[in-house]
Order: sequence, then C-alpha cells, then structure tokens
Amino acid sequence: MLRLFYSPGTCSLAPHIVLEEIGLPYEVELVSASGPDAGEMTSSAEWKALNPKARVPALSDVPGRIGGRANVLTEAPAILFYLARPQPSAGLLPSEPAGEARCLEWMNFLSSSAHATAFSQIWRPMRFVGDEKDASAVRAKGKQCIREQYDYIESLIADGRDWAVPGGYSIVDPYLLVFFRWGRRIGIEMASLFPAWTRLSNRVAIRPAVQRVFEHEGIDLG
Repeated sequence: MLRLFYSPGTCSLAPHIVLEEIGLPYEVELVSASGPDAGEMTSSAEWKALNPKARVPALSDVPGRIGGRANVLTEAPAILFYLARPQPSAGLLPSEPAGEARCLEWMNFLSSSAHATAFSQIWRPMRFVGDEKDASAVRAKGKQCIREQYDYIESLIADGRDWAVPGGYSIVDPYLLVFFRWGRRIGIEMASLFPAWTRLSNRVAIRPAVQRVFEHEGIDLG
C-alpha cells in the first residue's frame, strides 16, 4: 500500500490531497518538520536513513531507489506526477503531451524558484550564508523574490483561465494551494493583492478531498 510521509501544511499537503482525489487506498505517517532549525523529526537519524535529503514529502511503495531506503520516492512534483499519471479517470493530469508539460512547467517553477530559493531564504537563511549577521539581508531578499513571483503567478491566473492549467483541475492546483497558504503565513494580504489566485484557492479548498485532508492535518486555508 502507498504510504505518504508528511508534515501538516508543508508541501506534502499537495500529494496528500491528490491521494484523496484519486481514491486509491493509502496510509500516512507523520514526520514533523517543525523545529527551530531544519526540523525535529526530519533531522533524526531514522528519517535520514529513509530519506537522506531530510525533508518531506516521501512516498513508498514506489519501485527504484535514489539514495535512502529502496522503493521510496521523494520530491513533491515527482510524487504528484507519479500518483496522477496511472489514474487517468481522476482527470488530474492532461492527456496530451503539451498539457502534461505545462503541469511540469508550473511545478518546476514552484518547487525551485518559490520553494527552494525564496521561501528557503525567508525560513532557512543559513542555507545561503555562513554568518548569522547576513541572515536578515537574505530574508529580505527572499521576501522581495516572493512578491515578484506571486505577482507573476497572479498575472497568469488572472488571464481568465478556469484552473492553473486551462481546461481542468490538475495536480498543479493543490500544489498552488500550498504556496497560497504560505503567502498568508508570512503575512501577505493574499485576498487584496492576488484576487484571482484567491478565487482559485477558494475553489480548490471546497473540494471534498481537500476538506478531508484539511481536517486530517488540522489546518485550513490559512
């Protein structure tokens, strides 16, 4: 059975939602990413033996291995793609190559530019500098980058499209929901500054699968 290793409200929220959407049996295991530095449970020797990247999410039982325990898949975009592609009836991945590529385009941008760079600068500045005195400048740069990236996301969603990839709800939409919640978490007035993204997020949030995951993780839209 598939097992998702997650921490509430992190980027593991998106694959958690997709697991509910596709309707396959699965289990979840909490690996809390909270803590003063890199996380408490995610920095443990036990977790690093399973996933040497020391982050969530991770998904088992997926054939293959790239470090860590065998049959464990890491990286949210890879997990989202893996879950959606074999389940065409769920309609979470476009059937044509161009639509599929647009999903990957969105997810690569979110995971690299927004998450690994800008939000890491805000929340984990010491990944970028060696001296604590430089951390405040890194945080400030991260906030600037987030605003620029969020303006870009809003410009895309505000063009009249129905979902992130026009034509249907896809794996991108719950992934975007993660970053919408994070925007509110760092104090951005999402509703006033990003109205199109807010409308999209509200549509995602009322889906039954999303509501079930919110309840399980003890979170809401933020």
